[in-house]
Amino acid sequence: MSKKKEKITYVDDGRTIADMSGVGGGSRLNDRNPYRPSPKFKDVWKTYWSAVRMMFVPMLVVIAIIGVIYLLAYLALAYLA
Repeated sequence: MSKKKEKITYVDDGRTIADMSGVGGGSRLNDRNPYRPSPKFKDVWKTYWSAVRMMFVPMLVVIAIIGVIYLLAYLALAYLA
């Protein structure tokens, strides 16, 4: 029983990645495109947690690797001292 994935629709509003006009107290970005609604808090929260869930296991792997390297360095220095 596979879960159906939500189809993501990307909307091109014509801005470039380097467009910084909305930074620094200027008008809201959606003022330039009135047909694009502001994202709701629930949607933003859902997107955030889906990204966190996706990166949780890789984060634990990296922390474990760093911990092993630290432990090996600590034991090596304790053995040499």
